[in-house]
Amino acid sequence: MAQNDNVVAVILGGGAGSRLFPLTRDRSKPAVPLGGKYRLIDVPVSNCINSDIIQIFVLTQYNSASLNRHISRTYRFSSFSTGFVEVLAAEQTKDNPDWFQGTADAVRQMLPHLRDWRVDTLLILSGDHLYRMDYRKFLARHFDTDADLTISVVPCKPTEAEEFGLLKTNQKGAIVEFKEKPKGAALEEMRVDTTQFGLNDIEAATRPFLASMGIYVFNYNRLVELLKTDNSWIDFGREIIPAAIDTLNVQAHFFKDYWEDIGTIRSFYEANLDLAAPLPKFNFFDTEAPIYTRSRYLPPSKLQGCDIDNSMVSEGCIMNGVYARNSIIGLRSRLDVGVRIEDSIIMGSDFFESIEEIRSNLERNAPHIGIGENTIIKRAIVDKNVRIGKNVKLLNNVGIGRKDGENGSYYIREGIIIVPKGGVITDGTEI
Repeated sequence: MAQNDNVVAVILGGGAGSRLFPLTRDRSKPAVPLGGKYRLIDVPVSNCINSDIIQIFVLTQYNSASLNRHISRTYRFSSFSTGFVEVLAAEQTKDNPDWFQGTADAVRQMLPHLRDWRVDTLLILSGDHLYRMDYRKFLARHFDTDADLTISVVPCKPTEAEEFGLLKTNQKGAIVEFKEKPKGAALEEMRVDTTQFGLNDIEAATRPFLASMGIYVFNYNRLVELLKTDNSWIDFGREIIPAAIDTLNVQAHFFKDYWEDIGTIRSFYEANLDLAAPLPKFNFFDTEAPIYTRSRYLPPSKLQGCDIDNSMVSEGCIMNGVYARNSIIGLRSRLDVGVRIEDSIIMGSDFFESIEEIRSNLERNAPHIGIGENTIIKRAIVDKNVRIGKNVKLLNNVGIGRKDGENGSYYIREGIIIVPKGGVITDGTEI
């Protein structure tokens, strides 16, 4: 599509990511590892590349160092191309002395960086969603309806609806009403007949709301006008979209495929484990629209005497006598004899320890990076570069919902045990 030449994508890195803590303790939300070898940011960036959109800004303000490092190592376009993926961290200037105050304010503050790009159309995306979309169809809907703003929407269940911005459309798909995270009676008022969007009667009965996916296509000039209307407008859902509906042509783009907002520990945990299912809702094995990530040139994983099923094993792993079920085993994982992993995410390591370092660990009676002999782990997330000793049990058999371990050695959120990045669990520990 020729119009893509003047389309720039902006991926919002999100706030502090408190609901994903401790996975966001040392990194921004888009940098959180996914599926054993990827990061969340790889999803929207790959969607852009597969849609021929190669001018991409990523806005962040919290813990952006690892995200910046990942992007600079991963996304390098030809010198004969105009393509780039660039991180714009929040900056304080004379005109904008404050950090980003919300999604709309983040875009407002980055507008000076867009002046030289002759932008006609701005595609605004979120950095913490799991889905595969051809944005060319999204843009086609926007251009065909001569819209000032187009919002991608998904049908959702009543149990999910109050967590999203909900909307109503007329028969032609123009948005006529929008409410941000309504509750109670206000929520019930937003019910719609989703059969008009292609759902059958059963699907429509279970998913009677239209939720904003938090991704938008804006006519650039209309967006600039909206952002200049009132500097107190800092959020798309609360202020910009309602104002646009009142005065502009605002259209809906209906998206029926899989989409998951990775905003909480539970949603992150469940979305990851589903990737290892025989028929996952989101499939990395798609040659037409691959998900890109950093090339690491790791050796193939080495497995000896293992019993592994319904799991994904990434490159560079060394596993000896390991039992694993319904789990993700990340890059460079080292799992020793007798380790049992069930319903868990092992993120792996950023580096290999040398033989000398492992020997030194043994002499100091300290765990190596990885998981020691006869350790059992169930319903857990083990972050990167973690050292778990021998005969450890991470089980949460008593069903604790929330707890912070001593000195931040572990956390429990929504019943899921989390060992944070670089954490150490000594021999014989039981949680």
